[in-house]
Amino acid sequence: MKTAILTDSTAYLPKKVRQSKKIHMVPLNVVFGEESYQEEMDITVDDFYDMVKENKDLPKTSQPSIGLMTEKLKELAKDYDAVIAIHLSSGISGTYQGMITAGEMVEDIDVHVFDSEISCLMQGFYALEAADLAGNGALTEQILTRLEEMKQSMQAYFMVDDLSHLQRGGRLNGAQAFVGSLLQVKPVLHFVDTKIVPFEKIRTRKKALKRILTLFEESINENGRYKASVIHANQPEEAEQIKREIESEFSNVEVTVSYFGPVIGTHLGEGAVGLGWYRQS
Repeated sequence: MKTAILTDSTAYLPKKVRQSKKIHMVPLNVVFGEESYQEEMDITVDDFYDMVKENKDLPKTSQPSIGLMTEKLKELAKDYDAVIAIHLSSGISGTYQGMITAGEMVEDIDVHVFDSEISCLMQGFYALEAADLAGNGALTEQILTRLEEMKQSMQAYFMVDDLSHLQRGGRLNGAQAFVGSLLQVKPVLHFVDTKIVPFEKIRTRKKALKRILTLFEESINENGRYKASVIHANQPEEAEQIKREIESEFSNVEVTVSYFGPVIGTHLGEGAVGLGWYRQS
C-alpha cells in the first residue's frame, strides 16, 4: 500500500522541503478586506507583516474549502492507496473536521485524518517524520502509531506581545483572568486538549522567554535525542539568539528556526515567540 502524506499551510514547511519529502499541502487563507490570499502560495510571511502594518483593520482567516480538499484527495487517489492528513489543532480551526468530511466524499483512497493538537513547525515535525516513514515503505498503521508516540513527548510554549489578537479571534480559552488591565502582561501560553490556554502569567517579555527556556531545560533528558524549533513572528534575530543558546548547552537537541506565518500570525500578532520540541529517541 502506497501512503501519501498531506498537511496544511500552517505547518510552515518550506516548498523545497515539501517537494523533497513528497509532502502534499492544502492552504488556509488570510483575508485583508475583500482580498483573500492562499497562505504559502499567494502571500509570503514578509509580505504579510508588511501588509499588517499598512492596514488599519486586522486581517481574518479561513480554513480550506471542502471543495479544495476533495479535489486534493481525488488528485492523490490517482497515485496512492491511502493518505494521512496531518492538520493544525481542531480546537483552533475547522480544517481537521473539514478533511474528515472531504474524506467521506472521496472514493478510491483511504483517508486517515490526524489532529496534531498543535500548529506551526511542531505540526510540521509530524509531517516530516511521517514522510520519512512512508518513503521507507512503512505501513499506514505503523506511521499513525509513530505519530501518536510523538504526541506523548510533544511540547510547545509561546508568548505574545498583545493578547487582544487571540481574544478577538476567539482562539484563547480561559482568558478571563487576563481581561482588562491584565492584557498588558506577557503570559506564557500552551495547548491543552487542542485549545490555547494560559500557562503562567508573567509581567515582562524577558521573563516570559526565560520561563519558556526553563520549561524546555526541565524536560530534556541527557540520554535522549530531541528536535526543537524556535518559532517567531517577525523576530528573526531574537529567534536565532535563542537557538544559539540552546545549541551551546544541549548537544543532544537539533534546533531549527521557523516562523508564525500569515494565518497563525493573524491571531498571535507580531512579536510572538515560541519554542516547541519532541523526543526522537
